[in-house]
Amino acid sequence: MEELKIRDTFLNYCLPDITMTECNEVLETLKSGWLAKGPRTMEFEKQFAEYVGAKYAVGMNSCTAALHIALVTAGIGSGDEVITTPMTFAASANTIIHTGGIPVFADIDLQTGCIDVDEIRKKITSRTKAIVPVHYGGQACDLDSIYKIADEYGLFVSEDAAHAIYTKYKNRMIGSQAKGAVSFSFYATKNLSTGEGGMLVTDDEKIAEKARVLVTHGMSRNAWNRYTKGGTWKYDIEEAGYKYNMFDLQAALGLKQLERLSQMQDRREQIAKIYNEAFSKLEGIELLKTMPYTTTHAWHLYIIKIDPNKTSIDRDQFIIELNKRNIGTSVHFIPVHLMKIYREKFGYQEGGFPNTEEFFKGIISLPLYSKMADEDVQYVIKSVYDVVKKPR
Repeated sequence: MEELKIRDTFLNYCLPDITMTECNEVLETLKSGWLAKGPRTMEFEKQFAEYVGAKYAVGMNSCTAALHIALVTAGIGSGDEVITTPMTFAASANTIIHTGGIPVFADIDLQTGCIDVDEIRKKITSRTKAIVPVHYGGQACDLDSIYKIADEYGLFVSEDAAHAIYTKYKNRMIGSQAKGAVSFSFYATKNLSTGEGGMLVTDDEKIAEKARVLVTHGMSRNAWNRYTKGGTWKYDIEEAGYKYNMFDLQAALGLKQLERLSQMQDRREQIAKIYNEAFSKLEGIELLKTMPYTTTHAWHLYIIKIDPNKTSIDRDQFIIELNKRNIGTSVHFIPVHLMKIYREKFGYQEGGFPNTEEFFKGIISLPLYSKMADEDVQYVIKSVYDVVKKPR
């Protein structure tokens, strides 16, 4: 085997794809003097709703805020149980606690990393009020089955679509035909980035109207323009809300990123295809299965699973070896039920979700972002092969 020549510079796990188009829009926003929530935020909400095919969109300062607001609009409160997956970032479950609810975890499908629909059904009790499915890595959950269960038991569905901008379920954009609420993330590492930021979309006017009030301290919805000509200083506090709103500097980035999203996604898909072709032939590396109902994969993450029985190296050491070769990686995610607060407050223990824990022990997220050059992609492939095949 040819010796790998280690690159001189570190290949970041992820970098946002920001061009002068976005920079100029931010500069124009700064010049306008309107930095807080204003016309660009409202335009971004409008365009994003149209893009995903939703009736309403409410911009927020994070996907976490959107997930929280979604549950609040559904009336989730003290003692209510909400089912979600332990294979997610903590925000999916933390926001349940913020409402006073109880997070109840359902194990995952080992092939996809997404929540197992059969496990959801097993977790339903008389106190269950909602389901928070997570579209993991850019792949869609089995939505038809999830909504069938929700309809059967009268449950609210709040889709966590932090990874699913551009994802299509049975040729429909995630976010379209949302009976409940769908939350998107625009964090720095996401396919569309505003640095920080999020969006709640829904087809339910009552959810949208309540969300608009809650995200700005519970102020009456027309209060955002109270400092403009024609605005009014008079406002009311309708509910004890939150400071969760998006602002125009974020929206300026979002508007231009949305214009470029298809182009950025084309590159992600191209890289994912190259990875798939390379790694599907490598013994000791397993790829996640893309289910037929995910007709368009967002490829927010590119995950490989390490089989230590075929590689003579475990996942943690694999990451160390890639780092030695100047490659950044990540792990998505450390299961939430293993975190201290969930163990101490809710009694979750290791061994409670065998599929999630087995899945976690083998996964690595490789670099995948639209700014990656062809030589970066090939270097990652050669390095993974080098780690797998190098004698130890």
